[in-house]
Amino acid sequence: MAAKILANLIVMGGGILARAVVQAYRQALANASKNGVAQETMQNTLRRASKVMTEQEARQILGVTEGTPWEEIMKKYNSLFENNAKSGSFYIQSKVHRAKECLESLHQAKDQGATPG
Repeated sequence: MAAKILANLIVMGGGILARAVVQAYRQALANASKNGVAQETMQNTLRRASKVMTEQEARQILGVTEGTPWEEIMKKYNSLFENNAKSGSFYIQSKVHRAKECLESLHQAKDQGATPG
């Protein structure tokens, strides 16, 4: 009998607590929209999501300089990518790949600009 009463109290208390949390969350959203915090948070999220790797960051990741030939950049990329594929981190492997993509787009743009048209 006591277990049944205790179980009912826990269930009822949980329901009341859940309703209070939902109500507090709704109130927080309403306050945020009044203050413009919601829009600012969304703008910051979009800015972070669209952040593109810079050339400097890409060169640091691959350990190359502006004067490094493309073939050397590809050797560094292949080495770092394979090492992280075997026993490294997927995050680092992803960063290495994004760095190569960044430098590759710059390399292609430079080649197209140097080609007589």
